[in-house]
Amino acid sequence: MKVLVTGAAGFIGSHTAERLQALGHEVVAVDNFSPYYDVSLKERNAKELAEKGITVQSVDLRDGHLESKLPTDIEYIFHFAAQPGISQKSTFDDYLTNNIIATQRVLQYTQHCPNFKFFVNIATSSIYGLVATYPEAEAPKPASYYGVTKLAAEQLVLAYERDGLLQGCSLRLYSVYGPRERPDKLYTKLILCGLEGRAFPLFEGSQQHLRSFTYVDDIVDGIVAVIGRETSCSGEVINLGTETESTTAQGIATVEELLGMRIAMDLKPARPGDQSRTKANIDKAKLLLNYNPQTTLKEGLAVQVEWVKKIQKS
Repeated sequence: MKVLVTGAAGFIGSHTAERLQALGHEVVAVDNFSPYYDVSLKERNAKELAEKGITVQSVDLRDGHLESKLPTDIEYIFHFAAQPGISQKSTFDDYLTNNIIATQRVLQYTQHCPNFKFFVNIATSSIYGLVATYPEAEAPKPASYYGVTKLAAEQLVLAYERDGLLQGCSLRLYSVYGPRERPDKLYTKLILCGLEGRAFPLFEGSQQHLRSFTYVDDIVDGIVAVIGRETSCSGEVINLGTETESTTAQGIATVEELLGMRIAMDLKPARPGDQSRTKANIDKAKLLLNYNPQTTLKEGLAVQVEWVKKIQKS
């Protein structure tokens, strides 16, 4: 198929674009190369994709009229593009425009694609709120601008599906890590602090936070498993993550073991909106997608440590 991947120069989007191409699909990749974090890292991802024959086009989805900028023979969309995280440097307008407006523009664009087949929205466990241990039928209680606007984006996609304008689903991802992880996320930042001899900024109370840390390849397995299962997935919200819980303290200890060093901690005030516990309930993903994540935290972090060492040298 001819597949559009938005946010393709980002962490999970770039991995998914590669996987889709490996599966034989023609990938059209776009990203707005937002300065939310170091643009050179996105450019590095885009270069790696280009070396595999995938060109990442610079497009700001918020501008609209995407039918004049993108091919209209697209059959499938994997929509990753978003304003991520709960950073205080992001404004409400950043979340509003990048998560809601941009999604609406992409949905409008699908109406200009006569062969369009399916829309996969990439959502987040932050939709559930401060505790994310629930099945998909649980009422959302987001506690951050990020969670609120990602819920709104999800509902926009499902509204189009309910109105018969397209087929689509929404995948709520849990604490993804691995090579190309954003530099503001836990493990890339932690590994760099260890390698560079800097103190790691640790938010108060976060050592006890429980997370479904899920390796990126396992997440991509679930994402691409939607292909061929459109009838059973359309209109559905599906959790993707691991059922194994680890505390942040356990994650830190694993990185220290892999690096063979202790990492100093710089305690910071707790962040508002930060989740205290996530544990992916993946019963629906097992049923609909035959989803079965296998990578242990130590196995995945070993790969990520080697990736961080590689980019540090280059």
